[in-house]
Amino acid sequence: MAHVALVFYGFLVGLQMDIKSVLRIGIKARNVAVIGIIIPFVMGTILFFSLYRDEDARGFIFYGGALTVTGFSVLAKILDKQKILQTDIGKMAMSSAVINDIGAWFILALGYVVTGSTTNIHWAVICTIAYALFCVFYLRRAIGWIIRKMPEVQGYSEFFVCSILAGMAISGVITDALGTHPIIGAFLFGLSVPNQMLQAAILDKLDDFVMGFLMPTFFVVCGLRTNFKAMGSIYEIVGYIILFVSAKILSTFAATFFSDMSIKEALAVGILSNTKSLMALIIIEAGQAQQILNTQLYSLMVTGILVMTVIVTPITMLYHPSQELAPHKRRTIQKAKVEEELRVLACIHAAHDIPSVINLLGSSNSTPAAPITVFALQVVELVGRASSMLEVHTSGKRGSRSLGHEEAQTRQIIAAFDNYELRSDGVMVQVLTARCALSTMDEDICNIAKDKRAAFIILPFHKQRSLAGEMEDVNPEIRAVNEGVLANAPCSVGILIDRGLSETSDYAKNIVVLYFGGPDDREALGYALRMVDRPDTRLTVVKFIPGEDATDIEPMEFAEESHVNVHIDKESENLLDEEFLNRFKISTANDKSVKYIELLLNDVEEAVKAIKLMDQHSYDLYIVGKGRGIVSPLTAGLVDWCDCPELGAIGDLLVTSEFDSTFSVLVMQQYVKPIGDGSVNSYGSMSERIGLGMDMDMDMQRADSEAGDVFSSFRRRPEHMPRV
Repeated sequence: MAHVALVFYGFLVGLQMDIKSVLRIGIKARNVAVIGIIIPFVMGTILFFSLYRDEDARGFIFYGGALTVTGFSVLAKILDKQKILQTDIGKMAMSSAVINDIGAWFILALGYVVTGSTTNIHWAVICTIAYALFCVFYLRRAIGWIIRKMPEVQGYSEFFVCSILAGMAISGVITDALGTHPIIGAFLFGLSVPNQMLQAAILDKLDDFVMGFLMPTFFVVCGLRTNFKAMGSIYEIVGYIILFVSAKILSTFAATFFSDMSIKEALAVGILSNTKSLMALIIIEAGQAQQILNTQLYSLMVTGILVMTVIVTPITMLYHPSQELAPHKRRTIQKAKVEEELRVLACIHAAHDIPSVINLLGSSNSTPAAPITVFALQVVELVGRASSMLEVHTSGKRGSRSLGHEEAQTRQIIAAFDNYELRSDGVMVQVLTARCALSTMDEDICNIAKDKRAAFIILPFHKQRSLAGEMEDVNPEIRAVNEGVLANAPCSVGILIDRGLSETSDYAKNIVVLYFGGPDDREALGYALRMVDRPDTRLTVVKFIPGEDATDIEPMEFAEESHVNVHIDKESENLLDEEFLNRFKISTANDKSVKYIELLLNDVEEAVKAIKLMDQHSYDLYIVGKGRGIVSPLTAGLVDWCDCPELGAIGDLLVTSEFDSTFSVLVMQQYVKPIGDGSVNSYGSMSERIGLGMDMDMDMQRADSEAGDVFSSFRRRPEHMPRV
């Protein structure tokens, strides 16, 4: 029963393993992994012969092999739970664990071949290698061809899944006949299943049954074969366990000679690499089942495996990653200098998000003097029991013709952003794929933004424009992810809503900013200023000012979803708004492509009417602030009726209302800096408040006659109205 469980387990491991990811692992992690296999194997061999009596000398393969194992799935869960998965140490440990997992399977197969056939070892090795190559190059293609020929129906039938399991059994019989073990054949057959949807369907049906019912019998067998009395004295046991633990640590210390890894990092990676998985137990149990290892050797290693895995979690709780060498200083667009690099994290959930995101990035006007670095993040929800991981892609990579849905989408993202990089000046693009659980997706996005020192995160909206022109839910789960990112982002965030612009234009040429005041609106105007240097781009800034008849509303304390309060000082915000607008008007005074309009409105109805009248201008892109903490008399009535509160009152109005033209909406939220008590103040330094008492008499650029016709029913700000 235990060995039947192992066959199914080997099949599930092969099903979830991605061999292609090994080719994309960096040289540094590859060196750590290779050395992490060689040194532990040598130490295991030495320890085996130190305890060697009259046993079979071939047992060193299993003893050394058990020490080489680093459990990828177990390690991923530990790192994710301790929130260090996205740190440099976590990435290094995870990358090396992938190679160690593959190396462990090779050692297990070698051990079975060497101990299973005493007379024809060379033929067993040759035939096993030949069968493995057959599975990779022919069986995988054959299964893919069968899947493509099947009718496109919802899910896979029970008969088809049972046929796959029958193929697994046949593959196990073949490798058993070749002189290894059925678990090797099941593993190779799992690697040969190319379709991710089929993999998910099989995992959904088998995983709980195998791990919850079959595998416990294997654990019972391992426990029954363990004899603590045969291990020796307590001092010998402790001494050998210390040597077991030191194998991985010594290997990472040795890796420092081949990389720029520090001693502290090597120690951390070495401790994490001691995480063992079921694979270590499988290897050592195989040696016992083949009657190669005696009870003392077996019991010592089983105890060591348990201790090594148990101590990793407490030690990681004491580990606090050091601050990054390049601090995350620039977290907003408003505070960035024109000649500074703008680092943007653009999230992609599906292929339909690509055009609108590239359209916005194309509108951002990158130049060699004002470059933009884009991290295009493909966010993929985990399927089944897979582990979280971040994968960095190489531009222009080529793969096999038979691609799964995720791989095809990744190829499409890479091609689109490669094209954007080639036709743009001053742009550098890096495409990444983050596979994470839906419940932690927002945290992973924030961690990646912090790791990449991004100043701006672009999030696709959870609704898309249908053929009938209405906004329809595409993926409702994305809404919760966006809300989580807004609450915990380490930089400014923009939610991008596409209402058809990406279908008609490559970038926005007619942009409007709706300005009500506050840090989010200042961030919106700051981003719009980057776009006006294009010769064919026009920018209109409309400031909404409450008239004398408008009811004054006191600002309230605004609670974020992360339970952090934003304290808004109305007077200070007004001064900051006035200074920022004055600077804007001075810098664009001679720019004919920029228009500035001030509207005096008395209530919400007039504000809504003015915004809907803007549809006559056929603006390509509306940029608005979320309006956190700012309650204007012109938006107070809209707040209570928001269908999408994460967009703010004005963003929700632009998304839910009916408009004839096609455009995009970008809702901005500026990063606010935490202060001592866990609260945050609107992002602005004290130096901004100096010199605000000076009289700045400036000419306000007039709107053209078209704008005058549209807004003729609303009062303009009088010329004699006092200004700061």
